[in-house]
Amino acid sequence: MNIIAFNGSPRKKNWNTVSLLESALEGAASAGAETELVNLYDLEFSGCISCFACKKLNRKQDGFCAVKDDLSPVLERVRNADALIVGTPVYYGAESAATRALLERLLFPYNNYSKDMKSQFPRTINTALIYTMNVSLEDADSYGYNQHFGLTQTMMSRHFGPCELLVSGDTLQYSDYSKYESEKFDAAAKLRRREEIFPRECEEAFALGKRLVIPA
Repeated sequence: MNIIAFNGSPRKKNWNTVSLLESALEGAASAGAETELVNLYDLEFSGCISCFACKKLNRKQDGFCAVKDDLSPVLERVRNADALIVGTPVYYGAESAATRALLERLLFPYNNYSKDMKSQFPRTINTALIYTMNVSLEDADSYGYNQHFGLTQTMMSRHFGPCELLVSGDTLQYSDYSKYESEKFDAAAKLRRREEIFPRECEEAFALGKRLVIPA
């Protein structure tokens, strides 16, 4: 079994999003899966360019994005993946720019414009979304975040298969809050949450990754 995870954060080592993704992949590997972590900010690529090549009646292949860039070979590997994980920080109420570009390129080619709206992806696979955000879990609803997360989760489910959602809130933004604008935050509380609660969220991510391989 092959699982591909996408890190939509420019922070690639020891930080919130990538730590949860690595935990999820460790969980998948513990259940026997082969894993791959793709750091989106290492790639040069764009979002959908609205060329509609994936919707032409004379297209040679369903679910194929015609744009040629660093993401193209990754999307080819997705076609043979057995599970997908997309992880992203929340920037201004939505996924990071790189993650949003990925989702456009990942989802739209499989979006069938026929009346039955059946996905062009050739089979059903398990998927997961991992979000990290500065906003607390308690405040996510008032900011409209949960509605947005739910929409993306629905799109992943529609095109690929069952999609789990893991959200980590009130995350640590800075390693040293004294060096940045941070008056509105309780730096000590942020650090305490990172030390006490975040490890448990990594355990949840580990269990999620394992479930992608061996459903509960």
